[in-house]
Amino acid sequence: MRKVYHNIVRIAGNVIAVEADNVANNELAEVISSQGKSLAQVIRLQDNLVYLQVFAGSRGVSTGDPVRFLGKRMQISASEMLLGRILNGCGEPRDGRPELNIDMVDIGGPSVNPSRRIIPRNMIRTNIPMIDVFNTLVESQKLPIFSIAGEPYNQLLARIALQAEVDVIIIGGMGLKYDDYLYLRNTLENQGALNRSVFIVHTAADPTVECLMVPDMALAVAEKYALEGKRVLTLLTDMTNFADAKKEIAITMEQIPSNRGYPGDLYSQLASRYEKAVDFDGAGSITILAVTTMPGDDVTHPVPDNTGYITEGQFYLRNGRIEPFGSLSRLKQQVNGKTRKDHRAIMDAMIRLYAEYKNSLEKQSMGFLMSAWDNKLLKYGKLFEARMMDLSVNISLEDALDLGWKTLAECFDKNEVGMKTDLINEFWPKAQDGKN
Repeated sequence: MRKVYHNIVRIAGNVIAVEADNVANNELAEVISSQGKSLAQVIRLQDNLVYLQVFAGSRGVSTGDPVRFLGKRMQISASEMLLGRILNGCGEPRDGRPELNIDMVDIGGPSVNPSRRIIPRNMIRTNIPMIDVFNTLVESQKLPIFSIAGEPYNQLLARIALQAEVDVIIIGGMGLKYDDYLYLRNTLENQGALNRSVFIVHTAADPTVECLMVPDMALAVAEKYALEGKRVLTLLTDMTNFADAKKEIAITMEQIPSNRGYPGDLYSQLASRYEKAVDFDGAGSITILAVTTMPGDDVTHPVPDNTGYITEGQFYLRNGRIEPFGSLSRLKQQVNGKTRKDHRAIMDAMIRLYAEYKNSLEKQSMGFLMSAWDNKLLKYGKLFEARMMDLSVNISLEDALDLGWKTLAECFDKNEVGMKTDLINEFWPKAQDGKN
């Protein structure tokens, strides 16, 4: 039997402090108050004081209430039966179905030993041209989606969840508006993707402390499935809400604030989650795509700024599109030379010409005289945005490459695109030859 303590010495927000001994960090406890039993987790040990965050909030808790430590960490089921389930930020069922208590795994464990990792080598197809062609997603990659409030990043995650060529999808929602939660849930259900997914949800109306548990639970389940040989894609939204929850707890505990009030260990907190991405030697893989909203579209904000040092590139979602400039997949060269031999050439040529289109667009807006080359670029830029950047476009990588050649042929002559002759001879559309 674990010892019960009755000496709560401090209550601040959802954090309580108890005088106790023989307690481990991240250990679970039960707080028995007038509101009933509430689950809590140890978040700090200082001398003989143990600080706990109460998941349901500290309302109704008094200094004489008993606290019983459970001698274990937070756990979640990683059974095959978890597929198709929707859980809340405490790991409890949100779908009205029975709770699962088999194949339990601890959450928040260490990152994978580097000796178990292998070099990323496999592409994850999404049927989104701006990803597959220009910033290829690679197994075991960790990538943020930088965006601002109001952009369709949840819709983008839903599309990726439906179309990504992986075995399992784990979705972790943090601070979701209820409409966004319903959209994600209904999309997965209606399109038949929920049966290969696990959806862990924290809404804006739920206790703040539950937000902190979502990525750890999602990644613990992902790791268990990956060790069983499955290719797992973990989609997280929104890591800025996670960081804000960390900030709120740190302020409650009167920790010395760092940049813009965030805790000084923000980098370590983010890195410990992102570094769970791995391609196991002899098993499966974990790939992480995580939305990071930027207040005021400020990339120097502490959350995106720290994230950029941890991850392997980023996607910029602006005006409902993945921007070609700024978006980067640092691992794309590991795979896009193995897809089709014209992949890299098309990628480089189309982005280079789109950059020239931007210059011509600026000249046009300033009233300069347009040359014949400028007019070709203006036609090309509009086709590129409609055929490649529009997120409603849903085509395979091979069809996207063919469409790229078709777009170039509709706008330019063969000798204007700056590509190798052998590739032009093989892939240039026969029916068109720069006839504008």
